[in-house]
Parts: sequence; C-alpha cells; structure tokens
Amino acid sequence: MLRIGIMGVGHLGKIHIKCIQQIPEYNFVGFFDPDQENAKKVAEEFNTHSFASIEELIDEVDVVDIVTPTFAHFECASKALKRGKHVFIEKPIAASAEEAKKMIDLSTEANVKVQVGHVERFNPAFTAAVNYIDNPMFIETHRLAQFNPRGTDVPVILDLMIHDIDIVLSVVKSNVRKISASGVKVVSDTPDIANARIEFDNGCVANLTASRISMKNMRKSRFFQRDAYIAVDFLEKTTEIVRMKEVIPGDNDPFAMIIELGENKAAKQIFFEKPEILPVNEIKMELETFYHSVVNDTTPLVSIIDGYNALNVAYQIIEKLND
Repeated sequence: MLRIGIMGVGHLGKIHIKCIQQIPEYNFVGFFDPDQENAKKVAEEFNTHSFASIEELIDEVDVVDIVTPTFAHFECASKALKRGKHVFIEKPIAASAEEAKKMIDLSTEANVKVQVGHVERFNPAFTAAVNYIDNPMFIETHRLAQFNPRGTDVPVILDLMIHDIDIVLSVVKSNVRKISASGVKVVSDTPDIANARIEFDNGCVANLTASRISMKNMRKSRFFQRDAYIAVDFLEKTTEIVRMKEVIPGDNDPFAMIIELGENKAAKQIFFEKPEILPVNEIKMELETFYHSVVNDTTPLVSIIDGYNALNVAYQIIEKLND
C-alpha cells in the first residue's frame, strides 16, 4: 500500500479524493490547499486531514497527487521530487517547457516515477481504438466546448487542444517537422478558437481544432491510414472502424460491401466494426495504473516525457498564433 496525498482540492481535486478513496492499494493520508476556508470544508466533507503546509504533506507520503492550478505545478512537483516522492501531476505538466525540463531532471536524479494526467489516454473509446491505429497518415480532431469562464485564464491550446496533441503524439511514431496555426480572440485575451496543422517527418499530417465558444460540446478524432479509417468519439464514448482488404475469389462474404477499383486493380471488401465500449472511471483508472507503475518499476502510461512533448508542441502552436 502506498501513502498518497493531494495538493490542491478545488473541483478536480475533490474528484481525485473520491477516486483515491475507492482504490484499496492507496492509503489516502490527506491534502494541502492554501485556501483555509476551502480546506476546512473539504476536510469535513471527506473526513480527512488537511495539512498546514506542502512540506508537512510531503513528509507523510510516498506519492504526491498534484491537482493545483498550472502555475503552481513546478513549485509543488519540485519540492516533492527533491524529497524523493513519486508524483502524479495533472495536465499540462507545467507552465512552461523549461519548467517541464527541470522536472524531468529532478525526477531522473531522484529515480522516481512521474505520470501526467492526460486522462483521454484512458478514455474507453480510445483504448478500444488504439490497437487498430497503425501508422496513420492523416488525423483530424475537433474538441469544442460551450463557453465556461473557468478556463479562460489560459489559451484554448493549453485548456483543450493539449488533450488531442497528446493523443496524436502517442500514435504517430515520428518527429514533428512543421507546425502552422491560426486562431481568433472572441471573448478572452487569448484565442478562444484555434486550428493547428502538425506535419511529421514520416508524412503524417494532423489537423487539430479547439474551441471554447461553441454552441455544443464535441470531442471527436478521426484517424486515416492504409486500408482503414478509425473514428473515436471521446464524449459519447463510441468507436467506429472501417477496414478494407482485397477480395479473394471464392472467399468473400456475399452480403459484404465491395469496391471495384477499376481495371487491373483488385476489388476491396469493406468491413465495419463497432467495438463494445465498457464504461470506466478514467481518472480512477489513471491513478490505479500509476500505482502499478510505481510498485512494478515500469514506465507510466503517460510519462513525464510524454507530458513534456505535448506541452512543447502546445507552446510551438501558441507561438505561431502570436506571429
């Protein structure tokens, strides 16, 4: 059993408390939050201990779960890492790529595990699709949200698009070659709607759109590859797979859809698949997998390097928006 404590118990932090209290492998020892009034309410609500300082919390745990605002991520993580604690940290990993690099160095020196909370990696629609995704050459993502003032203190790239940046980087096994982007400020001081085009060395192109001023919510990604198309709806938790294979005379389904590609080209048979999606608690699952990476000494599914790479690309997109 690992002793774990939380830094930051706002809306998301309280969700983390609920999840941790449902994981028997963790011993939840309490939390730290600088807002004393909120800390008192949360301690009473969850019947747990509120620590007086970050340092007191760190001394009592094996794992620190950081759910603070992004600007505080580096300070909290660096204090924990310097004391040799494992760290789970919400996305984005830090307020800058430079801070993320320093965190990588600290975690390497301390020889501890760090996992970043890119929760969409645990979305059951994506986990059902990921084994079908093989060398995609075009990716299109739309992450649209209705307006909520709670996220407007950061660019829409760091608020929303970074989820899809991480997903794209996880399935494209190639270096980024070129980034272009455009965006519009509508109600905030930073772009509220943006589009980015990421080109990779292997020829893959990813076209990402994010908006926080939409009339309805949408979180969809489409992956196009040789002889296959995979559609993932992260919001509705559905996955659709369309695959094609050459028709072998005498071995095809008489009711299947066949595409004739012309003279001297083999016809192709189309297969439609809709995998069964089982409901899961993604936050609980990512915390559980982090426990196993610590006790089994394995690399977390969303590693500190993954968190850095997503943040680095996000800031390159932001730079393009500011050009």
